Formats: sequence, C-alpha cells, structure tokens
Amino acid sequence: QVQLVESGGGLVQPGGSLRLSCAASGSIFSLNAMNWYRQAPGKQRELVARISSGGSTNYADSVKGRVTISRDNAKLYLQMNSLKPEDTAVYYCSLNTYNPVRTYWGQGTQVTVSA
Repeated sequence: QVQLVESGGGLVQPGGSLRLSCAASGSIFSLNAMNWYRQAPGKQRELVARISSGGSTNYADSVKGRVTISRDNAKLYLQMNSLKPEDTAVYYCSLNTYNPVRTYWGQGTQVTVSA
C-alpha cells in the first residue's frame, strides 16, 4: 500500500510564495507519474502540475510561470510563487501506477492566499 502525506500549506499574502511537499511511502512499483491537484470550494478538483517517471513536466495554464513541480526520490514538491487569491484551495498530491493502473491520494493541505 502507498501512503502520501502533504505538508507546507498555510496562509500567505498575495504575491507571496509557498513550497508544498509530499512524502510517499510504501511499496511503489511501476510508477507512471506524480501530480499536484487542487480543489477550491464549490469547484471540481483540477490538475495543477504533473511530473512523469522520466521527469517530464506539465502545468495548468493558470499556474504556468508561477509554479514548479519537482521530485527527489520519494518526495514530491510544488514551489508556488506570485500567489493569487484564486490559488486558494486544498492541494492534493497523487501518484499513478501503470501495473496495476491505480491512483493514490494524499489527505490534502490547505493553501489560503489572502491579505
């Protein structure tokens, strides 16, 4: 079983920065990708950034140029700069495997951007 634990969320002023971390543990085989999603109140969960097992990255248009996803062994990071109030959401780490095809989720960490 895979466990994902996020940390690093909090309250930050507009224009500020946060670095989210996600620690993965357990038996991780056939890793496909690791991702950061977010869900704002009343909205659907959306993909923020993805990093493949080979290191390729993809970003949502809304965060391009402000966010960087990175991975160091079993830890996933999301560096967020120039934060805006619309970035306020619960941020979730997820991990995809391809054999079997499964997605694991963390419990989420709250990010609030407000003056």
